Amino acid sequence: MIRTGLTIMPDSKIRKIAFVGDYLPRKCGIATFTHDMYASVAGRFPDAECFVVPVNDRPEGYDYPPEVRFEIEEQDLESYRRAADFLNFANTDVVCLQHEYGIYGGVAGSHILGLLRDLRMPVVTTFHTVLREPDVDQRRVLKELAALSARVVVMTERARTFLRGIYGVPEAKIDLIAHGIPDTPFVDPDLYKDQFGVGGRLVALTFGLLSPNKGIEHMLRAVPEVHESFPDFVYIVLGATHPGLVREQGERYRLSLERLARDLGISKQVIFYNRFVELKELTEFIRAADVYVTPYLNPAQITSGTLAYSFGCGKAIVSTPYWHAEELLADGRGVLVPFADSGALAREICGLLRDEPRRNAMCEQAYRLGRGMVWAHSARLYMESFQQARLGRQDQPFKPLAVRTLAEQQAELPDWRLDHLARLTDATGMFQHATHTIPNFAEGYCTDDNARALLLTVLLEELGQGGTQVHRLATTYAAFLQAAFDRGRRRFRNFLDFDRRWLEEVGSEDCHGRALWALGTCVGRSRRPDLPSWAASHFELALPAIQETTSPRTWAFALLGIREYLRRLGGDRLSAQARDTLTARLIDLYERTATPDWPWFEEVLSYDVARLPQALIATGRDGGNARALEVGLHALGWLVTVQRAPQEHFRAIGCNGFYRKGHKRARFDQQPIEANATVSACLEAYRATQDPAWMNEARSAFEWFLGRNDLGQDLYDPGTGGCCDGLQEDRVNRNQGAESTLAFLLSLAEMSLLESSVAAFRQAR
Repeated sequence: MIRTGLTIMPDSKIRKIAFVGDYLPRKCGIATFTHDMYASVAGRFPDAECFVVPVNDRPEGYDYPPEVRFEIEEQDLESYRRAADFLNFANTDVVCLQHEYGIYGGVAGSHILGLLRDLRMPVVTTFHTVLREPDVDQRRVLKELAALSARVVVMTERARTFLRGIYGVPEAKIDLIAHGIPDTPFVDPDLYKDQFGVGGRLVALTFGLLSPNKGIEHMLRAVPEVHESFPDFVYIVLGATHPGLVREQGERYRLSLERLARDLGISKQVIFYNRFVELKELTEFIRAADVYVTPYLNPAQITSGTLAYSFGCGKAIVSTPYWHAEELLADGRGVLVPFADSGALAREICGLLRDEPRRNAMCEQAYRLGRGMVWAHSARLYMESFQQARLGRQDQPFKPLAVRTLAEQQAELPDWRLDHLARLTDATGMFQHATHTIPNFAEGYCTDDNARALLLTVLLEELGQGGTQVHRLATTYAAFLQAAFDRGRRRFRNFLDFDRRWLEEVGSEDCHGRALWALGTCVGRSRRPDLPSWAASHFELALPAIQETTSPRTWAFALLGIREYLRRLGGDRLSAQARDTLTARLIDLYERTATPDWPWFEEVLSYDVARLPQALIATGRDGGNARALEVGLHALGWLVTVQRAPQEHFRAIGCNGFYRKGHKRARFDQQPIEANATVSACLEAYRATQDPAWMNEARSAFEWFLGRNDLGQDLYDPGTGGCCDGLQEDRVNRNQGAESTLAFLLSLAEMSLLESSVAAFRQAR
């Protein structure tokens, strides 16, 4: 059933092995897997020095055992690079990496690429998740990770097929090694039931960290029918609630399961063990089970450690047909039932409990096949993979230590400081203006800025900066947009005075477009349980009005919002139709206005100009519109040349007159909003083309905030976390208002998000 194409080689060359991934006592499946692999390899090969480099998902870290030598902070890219230096200086022979998108920082877990790229030794990567339909970032990260690994390991044949067909990983580079399991004797369950108070009863077991995708509620609904046929039946749910879910929702999910059990009248037939158990105790629970149940709801689960453990311990298994179960339980090795089908679960469990010879035969077959999955056997196969990786590395040129010249380094991005963002925000929303750093109450608030601020909080969340403060700020900005929306007119109002009185019945078209952009981003990118659904309802109500607008910038803002919205709700026809209509309008405007010496949408370069090509590039890239992509790239290419000073730094179009076709351009005042728009547009162009020249343009526009500008003065104030309002002819405008501060913070967020993928900077270098 489990095959490997490895050739056994002498293991004497492997002296030091580093295991990278989550690690106990952190409560997650990857942590358990890394621990068990470390223990099995270290035990089977005592001459090899084994140590662990775990990833921390909280600032205080964990109380790790002595084998942990270095710790990585999940959201800190520099921490990954320091880990690479540590591994290099420690003369590590091989790195054994566990990969799951969610355990590393950056977009799609891309921070881990920063570590791999600087390592001098071969890496063997185990993929715990291989997606059939990855998004753009997930695909790029996995392909890059596979390219940087000497060998890759998967645990199922389907995963190997996906790596070859979807990600282009060469067959010769892939090793198939089953998920390791403890080596336990084949036992009679009745001998182990008394210790759990279930002696003389028929036991079904589900174990693992609890979360809604486990489908426990469907198994609970099956219990009454099983109990009717087998009055001594009991269902044990073993495992703590997933720590991430506890942080977000507390114990709401577990309590809902307990309420459901009481409502179904099965309180005496269900046992919840709310704790994370160690291997010895877990094995005792498995031994006590007559039937193991995995009612999971996600068909795309390609590896399940709980399934592997139960199978290898010789259990009869009833499972939904997620990918790993389909493969492992095929040909009668277990029983598969449809997803979310309580009746089928009850029927098949009753069938196994009723037919003891069939159940016993299934258990014996599973146990026999499981001998090829025990950790001692897996350790031998992994060592063979390590040796293959090391042998292949000898044919590659020597890689120097990760010490770079100044030209090879990317300039460090500023540290995050949100003091001024918080200072400008009260219980109502974000104030428009400030006198120096003091909020100007008299000028009140506007939807434009609160929409930008809400968008920023989603990006901060994506960057791992979304703590309690950012959560609270996001709720405030969302509440402002909610109040700004006039449900009767289905339009947003813009200006609100300090006394909370709206100063207009209908806001500007641009504020409507920016609000749609923020709402779409909440829908498509926020991981909060409440924000996407709230935003989707408002987005749906506000979208139709966009058809009546005439401002090209409004169209661009709306297109950017629609793009984000369709990330999650790609089947929404009205949104797709609106996207196509607005895209056609922008292209038509360009084709009617552009000339060889003025390839632009209007006869003036005014404000937020880079958003126009950015919207077309985004739509062209994600929506498959080749003409939109072509126009967007061509227009942006011309714009960045117009905004480039003779000294090669970024020079925004001044707002004192702007730049009309055939007239002299205004050099001042230069506004932060233009630098921000250019950063965004150039990063969008980079993502569409992978041309590092666009990264250089984005970096140039970003450095305008940091003093690489016409006056050679910083606009960003690291002391306050605010940004000055503009570059005047002879000085910097020292007021730090909302638009300027948000322009810098949004630019920093976007630069950080792309830097976190690291692949971009490798090509730029």
